[in-house]
Amino acid sequence: MARPLIVLASTSRYRRELLERLHWPFEVHAPQVDETALPSETPRETALRLARDKAANVAAHFSGAIVIGSDQTLDLNGVALGKPRSHEAALAQLQSLQGRTAVFYTALALNGPALNSIQIDCVPTTVTFRNLPTAQLEAYLRADQPYDCAGAAKIESLGIALIQSVKSDDPTALIGLPLIRLISMLASAGIDVLGRP
Repeated sequence: MARPLIVLASTSRYRRELLERLHWPFEVHAPQVDETALPSETPRETALRLARDKAANVAAHFSGAIVIGSDQTLDLNGVALGKPRSHEAALAQLQSLQGRTAVFYTALALNGPALNSIQIDCVPTTVTFRNLPTAQLEAYLRADQPYDCAGAAKIESLGIALIQSVKSDDPTALIGLPLIRLISMLASAGIDVLGRP
């Protein structure tokens, strides 16, 4: 029996590296989705909608495949902090996070023919940031250039030095793809990552 085709609806190298941990072959396809948050959405709702839309968009190009969509937002007291894209915006984000606790919402969607309907879930990660001087934040930004990460905090790299504590049910969620939840979703679609067809 042939293995089902799995497609990751993301060009994020962090998500690709996480999915590689499961030792199951997959393809990568960039979703064509506008990632702008809607005015009435909470950060959690934005992450869920974008994960669902990314999976649906790519599933339209791969008949019969199991498509994984994911998105992450950062909620600081109800305010979403997105990808900063520039040094100045990243510094402003990091300064707003100093000594504070925020929640990263990592949404996951699974779309494919083996499912009765699209599966979708969201894994929250609560992060408390250290209180650091601007000079250290600047040094971090020069070293990591985390302009493609929500909140400019790249925990899989030097960004770990910004963080005082992390609370989550899934240690991979903060990096961008909650593998514990994904394994359960894949199992419901008939894919056992510890067994091989």
